[in-house]
Amino acid sequence: MEKCTAEWRDLEIRVRAHCVRIRRCCRIVSTASRALFAVSIVTLVVTSCAWSTHGNDSARVALLRDPSNIEWTKPAPPISHIRFETTKGVFVLELIREWGPIGADRLYNLARLGYYNDTRVHRVNKNYIAQFGLSGDPAVNAVWNDRFLADDPPHSNNVRGTFAFSFKAIPNTRSTQLYINLADNVRNNPEAFTVLGTVIEGMSVIDSLYSGYGENSGSGVRQGKQGPLATGGNVFVDREYPLLDRIRRVTVSTVGRRVGTLAR
Repeated sequence: MEKCTAEWRDLEIRVRAHCVRIRRCCRIVSTASRALFAVSIVTLVVTSCAWSTHGNDSARVALLRDPSNIEWTKPAPPISHIRFETTKGVFVLELIREWGPIGADRLYNLARLGYYNDTRVHRVNKNYIAQFGLSGDPAVNAVWNDRFLADDPPHSNNVRGTFAFSFKAIPNTRSTQLYINLADNVRNNPEAFTVLGTVIEGMSVIDSLYSGYGENSGSGVRQGKQGPLATGGNVFVDREYPLLDRIRRVTVSTVGRRVGTLAR
């Protein structure tokens, strides 16, 4: 039952409620008959949940491979928290739409629609940045590769624990890759990065992400080394760089106000 979607959990609750009403009205039905009816209901729910899980997986893959779908255009709330479950633990980003609405909307939708699930933190340069955002599915990388965003006004204050989309050395080339500052990187402030928020939980988790490959496991979007990772997906990355940490699952929640405390 743990894999059931929220919709099917709601269905199960409604079915159980109806069963209670039926039992109240049918006290004369034999114990054996009621048991058989209950088994039938449970079988129906389990079968439906299994079908739903498979169907949703297929629908999710189809959505990830279709960046033109209107679902990707949903505006982000003013403040949202993005929770990353990784092989080293959990960290949480506070996304502030006011700081860069175009980038915030993209990040919000990538996170809530599962783009970052089962991906790898391919670039960790200790005391500099941690970077991720290549999909584990080559087909997804192919369609998002040039799905660039217009620039937000620069908001480039690269202190430890802040994050922004990376971009090529030309305007309007942000896409899916995000970096988190592991130190106060004031040297990057003259560039037109748009910081979108801060780490509010788990900075020590980010610090502990595997950094042994340095710039050799894909590096950044400007270095020209990411082609094999994009076209090979997780199969290539896991074979060539097996020690990279993984982002297992990402969830998003809307909050009423900023936490306002940078996780150090």
